Amino acid sequence: MENSKKEKTALIIIDIQNDYFPGGTMELVEPEKAALKAKEVLSYFRENKMPVIHVQHIALQEGATFFLPNTKGAEINSIVAPLANEKVITKNYPNSFRDTKLLEYLHENNITNLVFAGMMTDVCIDATVRASTDNGFNNTLISDAVATRDRELNGKVVPASQINTAFLAGLNALGGLYATVLSSDEFLAKNK
Repeated sequence: MENSKKEKTALIIIDIQNDYFPGGTMELVEPEKAALKAKEVLSYFRENKMPVIHVQHIALQEGATFFLPNTKGAEINSIVAPLANEKVITKNYPNSFRDTKLLEYLHENNITNLVFAGMMTDVCIDATVRASTDNGFNNTLISDAVATRDRELNGKVVPASQINTAFLAGLNALGGLYATVLSSDEFLAKNK
């Protein structure tokens, strides 16, 4: 990646928080695997001194059962824990732009290209990537650095792997309308 593009590109890691991991109150399917892939991309951004933004969800709505304020489950997982110089944005909705300082921060830092990793694919990742496109950013989504859980619809279980595939395909549709979807290996090889 040429230097001018590096300066305008940021990594956004969304909701890789303890409640999604084994023992948490909202366990996902293979969260460690996705977090380790996110860490590979995070290492690239750190090595190249490129901006990193961590998004942390704090649930404030009545009846919430995970990401509760001041709990271990709401903390960002140690696999991708932020460094002191990395921006942390707190959100309360699936869309990381809604009622946060994210858009303002990106504009202030002249960032035009975003690389996404995080959880859950079909909720916060989908909502944020679509909003990012609506706000004029060029998006890349790391396909093996996302995770979700099995869902149920009309009495039928939809496996997490199918949900990931369907949502990634939708975001990548029509020539990458919402995002270019690359594996961590593809992204790192392309940006050596």
